[in-house]
Amino acid sequence: MTTTAFEEPVTQAPSGATAREPRRRPGRLRRVSLPYLLLLPALLLELLVHLVPMVIGIVMSFKELTQFYIRDWSSAPWSGLGNYKVSVDFNAPVGDALLHSFFVTVGFTLLSVGLCWLIGTAAAIYMQDTFRGRGLLRALFLVPYALPVYAAVITWVFMFQHDNGLVNHVLHDQLHLTGKPSFWLIGDNSFYALLTVSVWKGWPFAFLIVMAGLQNIPRELYEAAALDGAGLWQQIRRITLPSLRPVNQVLVLVLFLWTFNDFNTPYVLFGKSAPEAADLISVHIYQASFVTWNFGTGSAMSVLLLLFLLVVTGVYLLFTSRGRRTADV
Repeated sequence: MTTTAFEEPVTQAPSGATAREPRRRPGRLRRVSLPYLLLLPALLLELLVHLVPMVIGIVMSFKELTQFYIRDWSSAPWSGLGNYKVSVDFNAPVGDALLHSFFVTVGFTLLSVGLCWLIGTAAAIYMQDTFRGRGLLRALFLVPYALPVYAAVITWVFMFQHDNGLVNHVLHDQLHLTGKPSFWLIGDNSFYALLTVSVWKGWPFAFLIVMAGLQNIPRELYEAAALDGAGLWQQIRRITLPSLRPVNQVLVLVLFLWTFNDFNTPYVLFGKSAPEAADLISVHIYQASFVTWNFGTGSAMSVLLLLFLLVVTGVYLLFTSRGRRTADV
């Protein structure tokens, strides 16, 4: 008994004719374009919030924009590079004050980023071990990062008060470390007060990032190192820090940019006029723009700050990428 296979007749295209491409379905086109349509409102808001003010600020830096042209800033006369020359003339009062603010900001940023990274890394390594109450301690560590900036800094303002502040009460009345209560929000002590608040507010972010990076390091590496006789410091030096290098490179850059541009902390801590020892460049530019009403010079300072941060970021990324290639080889 045999079976016969019935095949459908195959129609061949005439010679010289090319096969037609399948027509795209409208549903597939909608699925492809839907993500871009959903991103469009966010892109428009990003354009309005960041890019448009940035372009306007660059245009303002080339104008003699003072309080006389506030109502119609586009009618202000062009000054060319005059605002930039005033800003970088370090022999003049404006340039000398800007240079001092720049050095204060650099020193403050280096100390703040270094301490935030050190405290955050130490806390994250300590939290890798299992012990009772670890979850509660992790939550407490993240409280400074979760608090609103204004609420946290205003609390520190009360704590730094001269007569009834908690800091002087502990250091002077209880521990007797100072001969008399200190003024923390004026004079040279203002730098240490600002640094304390910045580190207290920033180290939980470093702790969170480093703790997430430690989850990707296999525990077998530590067990093998312990069997070979490596102590805790050797494990941190030979395993933990090299494994966290990609995470730390991004973390340090983000902390640097955030700290160097920080305006909320010194503004809430000191007000419109920060002490000379804590005159960060963000507050200095604000004073040049909204206190002296010289928006052209303030805009030029902002553009110079932007260029400096772009150069530092580019050099940092260049060296870190070159270091990664060298390590891979």
